[in-house]
Amino acid sequence: MKAAVIESVGKAVVTEVPDPTPGPRQVVVEVAACGLCGTDLHILRGEFAPSLPIVPGHEFAGTVVALGSEVSELAEGDRVAVDPSLYCYECRYCRTGHNNLCERWAAIGVTTAGGAAQYAVAPVANCVRLPEHVRTEDAALVEPLSCAVRGYDVLNARLGARVLIYGSGTMGLMMLELAKRTGAVSVEVVDLNEERLRTASLLGCTATATGADALDRPGGWDVVVDATGNAAAIQDGLGRVAKAGTFLQFGVADYATTATIEPYRIYNQEITITGSMAVLHSYERAAELFATGVLDPDVFISDRMPLASYPQALERFAAGAGRKIVVTPGN
Repeated sequence: MKAAVIESVGKAVVTEVPDPTPGPRQVVVEVAACGLCGTDLHILRGEFAPSLPIVPGHEFAGTVVALGSEVSELAEGDRVAVDPSLYCYECRYCRTGHNNLCERWAAIGVTTAGGAAQYAVAPVANCVRLPEHVRTEDAALVEPLSCAVRGYDVLNARLGARVLIYGSGTMGLMMLELAKRTGAVSVEVVDLNEERLRTASLLGCTATATGADALDRPGGWDVVVDATGNAAAIQDGLGRVAKAGTFLQFGVADYATTATIEPYRIYNQEITITGSMAVLHSYERAAELFATGVLDPDVFISDRMPLASYPQALERFAAGAGRKIVVTPGN
């Protein structure tokens, strides 16, 4: 089959690889669409430490075409979105309900072959069947949405919160959509990319700016979310949290990224600084939210490119062009 392969640091190609075969409790999915994510760039740049080469792609959906010998929950022809999370279920964190912090954490498309291919293998337990009205090629959005749902689980968002989001890429826009639905009284978005800010405005945010100084909120925000992973944005955002407010590190920063905090201010103003890592008990809820129309796929997906163009899709994504970029192996 054809697959995208990150062969080494800085090198991605599309080539032939062996077709996958399912284990007893696995299925093979014919991939309809696979989204690109910042994690893919981190792998390409050698900033994460998976074993290379790797078939990337942890945001994907498709049709079941083969079943393992012990699979009865799904049938060939079922359309599914796939949770990429792979946990050991044995370590302390798995046994205490923090599976996303698993000591042996792994993920389809990060540590094992992923969905940037014609076919991908996945545990049957990781597959969520799609309702008839959901287009398979749109359901690659379920995985990033499940990360946003996890982010709001961490925030324990309260009604009437004033929210500031750094970044209006896919994840920032998803956090915007969820903020609107969790009772925020205002949601303001900061980004240097004015084209992306226009999308935030289209989706109904309260205000946009290229810098927080341009927004009229001298007392700060109850909730500040970094959806960029950028050191300057993180540092600025930490200083924008209101008394008794919360800063959520949601964007994926490089390992070497640092920021300075003011311990006395955190103590004196009872500020919470927290993080949200990937998916935790949120994938099924995200799939249900997606089926209700919480996101408009035609707004969120800006580029649908053939699998053969995966290296070019990575370049476009790295340049900050568009919003969510997906590759469609069937084209």
